[in-house]
Parts: sequence; C-alpha cells; structure tokens
Amino acid sequence: MQPRYTSVVAPLPSTVPFVGPEAQERMRGVVFKARIGANESVFGPSPKAIAAMRQAAAECWMYGDPENYDVKVALARELGLSSANIAVGEGIDALFGYTVRLFTEPGDAVVSSFGAYPTFNFHVAGHGGRLLTVPYVENREDPASLLEAVRRERPKLVFFANPDNPMGSWWPAHAVQALIDGVPMDTVLVLDEAYIEFAPPGTAPDLDVSRPNVIRYRTFSKAYGMAGARIAYAIAEASVAQAFDKIRNHFSVTRIAQAGALAALADKAHLATVIEKVARAREMIGAIARANGLEPLPSATNFVAVDCGRDGAYARRVLDGLIAQGVFVRMPGVAPLNRCIRVSAGTEADLAAFAETLPRALADAA
Repeated sequence: MQPRYTSVVAPLPSTVPFVGPEAQERMRGVVFKARIGANESVFGPSPKAIAAMRQAAAECWMYGDPENYDVKVALARELGLSSANIAVGEGIDALFGYTVRLFTEPGDAVVSSFGAYPTFNFHVAGHGGRLLTVPYVENREDPASLLEAVRRERPKLVFFANPDNPMGSWWPAHAVQALIDGVPMDTVLVLDEAYIEFAPPGTAPDLDVSRPNVIRYRTFSKAYGMAGARIAYAIAEASVAQAFDKIRNHFSVTRIAQAGALAALADKAHLATVIEKVARAREMIGAIARANGLEPLPSATNFVAVDCGRDGAYARRVLDGLIAQGVFVRMPGVAPLNRCIRVSAGTEADLAAFAETLPRALADAA
C-alpha cells in the first residue's frame, strides 16, 4: 500500500532546487572558507535588528502576531502606502507559493523566462500549472518576449524579476512600466524586486497599487541581511493583498523575524553601509574575474555573474574546482546562462579566497 498522493504531486520528482552549502559541507567533511554562493548578505543584519531579535527570542514562547500588524504599518509608512496594500510572509518563496495557489488551477498557463529564478517554477509545478518560457536576450529577461507570450497564451501569471537572478541584469523603470501597462487585466504580473535596494536609481517604477493584476515582492533577506529569519512582503491592490489571508499560514512569520524586520527597517545607516560594501565587493569580483581572463557581467544585485567564456560543462568544472578548494559559489542552471558562475558579494577575506583559488580552478577546468 502506498499513500494516495494527488494526481498533480504523484509524478513530480523529489528535488531540492538549491543544494545548500551545509549539504556540501557534510558531503565534503569540511566547512567552506568562503560562503559566497547563495546571495546572502555576509555583512549581516543591523546590530539594532540583532538586539531586537535577541530580546524577542526570550519571548518566543508567544506566537508572532498573525496579522503582522506592526511590520505592515512600518512598511506602509516607509513606502507611502496603506498597510492594506501589504501582505507579509515567510520569505518571498512562500509568497510565490501563495500567489500560485491563489491564481492557478491544474492546466492553467504560467509564463516565465527560461532560466529565471527556479523556485517560482517549483510552485507552478506543485499546483499543476503549465509553465511556458521565453529565452533571455543579451543576458536579460526580455519584457517584449514575455508580453508576446502573454498575449498569445493568456496565462494566469507572468513572472518577471527586476533586478534578475541569476544574471544580475536589470531594466530601467520605463521598460518595466511598459510591461506593467501591456499585461492584460486577466493576467497577474509577479514582479520580483528582491534585489531592488542594490539597483541604480530609476530601476523601480513608482508604486501604483491601483492595478489588481500587479503584485510586487520585496524581502528582508538580501540588503537587510536576514535571509535566515524568513520574512518578506508583497505590495498589491488592497483586495489582492487581503486575498493572501485566505490561504497563508497565519503563524508562519515568527515573533523573532517580526522584531528584527522592524528594527532593520528603522536603521537606515546600516542599510546604506551594506549597499556601499556590496558595490565595492562587486567591483572586486569584477577585477578578479578580468585578471583571470573572464568577463564579469553588469550587476544591480549583491552578486556578479562571471562569464567563463565557454559552455556550461566548462563553467561547471570551474565551479567544482572552486568548491574543492573551499569556496562556495553557484551557477545558472540552463544554457546559455550556465556558461557563467555566480559569485555573491563577500568580505575582503572571502574575495581574497576567491582570488587565490580561481586560477587553479581555471587551470584544472582547462
């Protein structure tokens, strides 16, 4: 006798979309000397956020506020919106899952870019959606191709990230606004802005919560350095934001995460310092890449995609060589993006380790 899985879930493979550095450390029996592969902020959260979370830890016998009231009020004040326009969840990945569950049924079409952030795709598969993809163009997700697919397929959802993971590329606000304006009202635009704090001015369109078919997603995982706390938010028209309450896990955002988010949001000085450190780290990664004959791609995120100049098999050998020497990095999963490795912003010590190990990794790969 076997459990009776749903017809949607039964044929799916059991897959981990990102093998964590911890799993690799267990397999290798050695801790990485540089953890610069998961786009975490090695510069950490605000000291004020750490203090707030430490205090909240002593109070974690209590559930977190299931309405996330204080966090929503603080975000609304920061963004110049109403708290009714914000839904809070346990990381962007969870909010993507809730979004797919809200809008798609088995067989419904969903449009994305081939090679874009894969966790969204896992939610689509898990809810029985039919994923349709368009290619990247010149290392960027292509709004024109996405719009063409949307008009042809009339999908329930279309996914677009600005800035983009895994390539670090971005579009200016006017191009994103053209995509927003072009998406028909019966398709919801899932606009992932997880890296928006690192992007140059003029990347994000003005926040307009009048359109019920546009949902924007932001997080405390990247610039605020709280990836392990799992807290993020969606910005949407009020009725859409409220719809998340139909299905979300109301106690999933912990009391500790809520306290940390409030303190992090208030510490503007720390956020500015992190953004400056990330910009310097991107320059260092680029310099290291060029010194080894590789091409760093322009980035508006806290990582740099480095073009290894050949195919995915060669880039994989480079990545494996770095990991064998104790430097954790990742790479895009599909061709032609997988000709690159992806290196997260690190400390000076992290990037010194990258600079030291890259020449040998390249020599071994060749």
